[in-house]
Amino acid sequence: MRKLVFPVLTILIILFSGVRGFTQDAPMEIHCKHFFHGYPLGTPPTNDLIIRDIYALSNNDTTKFADWVAYRLSVLEVIGYNDQKREWRTDPWLDENETLDAKPDRKDAYKGANTAIKVDRGHQAPLASFRGTLCWYQTNYYSNITPQKSELNQGPWKTLEDTVRDIVKTNKTVYVMTGPLYDKPREEKLPNVTKDYKFPSGYWKIVCVLDDEDNMDKFQVAAFIFPQDTPKSAKVLAHLTTIRAIEEKSKLNFLWELDDTVETRVETTDDSDWIKDYIKE
Repeated sequence: MRKLVFPVLTILIILFSGVRGFTQDAPMEIHCKHFFHGYPLGTPPTNDLIIRDIYALSNNDTTKFADWVAYRLSVLEVIGYNDQKREWRTDPWLDENETLDAKPDRKDAYKGANTAIKVDRGHQAPLASFRGTLCWYQTNYYSNITPQKSELNQGPWKTLEDTVRDIVKTNKTVYVMTGPLYDKPREEKLPNVTKDYKFPSGYWKIVCVLDDEDNMDKFQVAAFIFPQDTPKSAKVLAHLTTIRAIEEKSKLNFLWELDDTVETRVETTDDSDWIKDYIKE
């Protein structure tokens, strides 16, 4: 039997991440630097909550992907120098039946997907956003990656990720929540995968920027929805939406720790003109 040895801090995180049964009716009070006025509620009770130094995610046993990924960015994360090697691997904190796997003679579940179905390895927490951390390699775990059409991944999705980093470089602290959608059935399958899984029909992203580092109640938000077949030439701003629209499609509940009146106003108002000053398209 293989013996796994972890530092004490890692053991504590594993124990913490193994807690199950989060429901929208009785949310647990979980404190994590990546959560912005609460973690996204509404995931199945069988999901695995994983909390790492650079992101937190809720992995779905059925889809084999994260229902959401949340991360906090500051200049310390974005500014740095690492070689950013893309060494893809399964998440060491998940059981084999909870994540994608490659065929026995292959190491990479996504190998050949670009040629076969025009799909990239779509990072939810972007590798390029964690240059300044020692844990950047954890963005290459399959739990943080979903099959994303190349046109979307290399087009408006990349533009939005670049925009978030540009905001951070102005000494802003940014919280991001992102994840896949399954509102329309998709027939594509990765050629190297043996287990059944659900192919995302699109993606959502919520960007929350603090106006004051010391005041979590002063912030600006921008929300986006991108269909899986979004063309590379598509404009990011054409995909602006409201948090409430994302909640309706994803069946998740965001910002639930806010006062109800404030939450409703923030989630239903498209007050995102501020981000237009950052997006270069």
